[in-house]
Amino acid sequence: MSVTFDNALVESAERRELRASVAALGRRFGREYFTTAVREGRQTDELWREAAKLGYLGVNLPEEYGGGGAGLSELAIVLEELGATGCPLLLLVVSPAICGTVVARFGTEEQKRRWLPGLADGTTRMAFGITEPDAGSNSHRITTTARRDGDTWVLTGRKVFVSGVDVADATLVVGRTEDARTGRLKPCLFVVPRETPGFEYRHIPMELAAPEKQFQLFLDDVRLPADALVGDEDAGLLQLFAGLNPERVMTAAFSLGMGRYALEAAVEYARVRQVWKAPIGAHQAIAHPLAQARIDLELASLMTRKAAFLYDAGDDMAAGEAANMAKYAAAEAGARAVDQAVHTLGGNGLTTEYGLASLLTASRVGRIAPVSREMILNFVCHHTLGLPKSY
Repeated sequence: MSVTFDNALVESAERRELRASVAALGRRFGREYFTTAVREGRQTDELWREAAKLGYLGVNLPEEYGGGGAGLSELAIVLEELGATGCPLLLLVVSPAICGTVVARFGTEEQKRRWLPGLADGTTRMAFGITEPDAGSNSHRITTTARRDGDTWVLTGRKVFVSGVDVADATLVVGRTEDARTGRLKPCLFVVPRETPGFEYRHIPMELAAPEKQFQLFLDDVRLPADALVGDEDAGLLQLFAGLNPERVMTAAFSLGMGRYALEAAVEYARVRQVWKAPIGAHQAIAHPLAQARIDLELASLMTRKAAFLYDAGDDMAAGEAANMAKYAAAEAGARAVDQAVHTLGGNGLTTEYGLASLLTASRVGRIAPVSREMILNFVCHHTLGLPKSY
């Protein structure tokens, strides 16, 4: 299926209104609320509940299950605008975007009724486990396996860098099953409730200022009912990338919001900070890099809109290429904007008062996860340019 980008470059009045409304919510809480939650080691539950109450968390999920009936484009707007006010909700990437999308597209009617209403209204959260200690970017090396045992599944393996397991009601785990015809392993998706026997998680200490913590998962003969399998056992990569492409688009939105927040802080500082006769923003050595950051963010934003548009239109192949490009562009733009913002403030950029220094670490996340920029370049080399595969 091929679709035309048409007028998606220019957002509709409804999407502009959504941006304004979400931004207003973010400003009501503000960066201080977010950083206080991080310092105190608690979740941003108040913001999560308010966003749910206003219909933002499930804006992309089907209306018949309590969602907003919109798409990934709208959910990306929610994350970006909250990030631009200093309040990015990382679980938006995981719970409604990855897990909600996979269940909505491939789940049985019973699975949809069980999980989607809670994901839409924020009362249920779902984590996502794919990365393994010995299988980072190479999903073909995943060793978490699922085998049939009568009318149940038995899941065994390990996962790493799984966000928010401690607050999630369940985790969507990527395992592999054996193809009866070929004997080869193929990826499959399983919903594992947090209290399932054999499902263990351990905190990974991180130098990252975020309410959501990172975990290792240990799956020791986790026995699951037949309906824990989401979708068709033989669909393989199709179902997996139905979740991974939204993850890339949402990571782009995460980076864009962070970059916009940092840039706005730097511009305001440069406008009023005076060392010689004029504010430092009058000096091109300060002003030009900020202008460049604005241009880079805007270009990355357009690519992100295109990727979301293609995904919502059902063009999975084109969306995959665009989502990778959007994630790459936004991560680079966001990281540069944060770096330039800190540099603009000088010593103040490293103080707790201005709250920018913690973004230096956070901005690296978009360049590393969920897929490294080098693997995106490999993807573009092979799939877009038609160059020989190097991996």
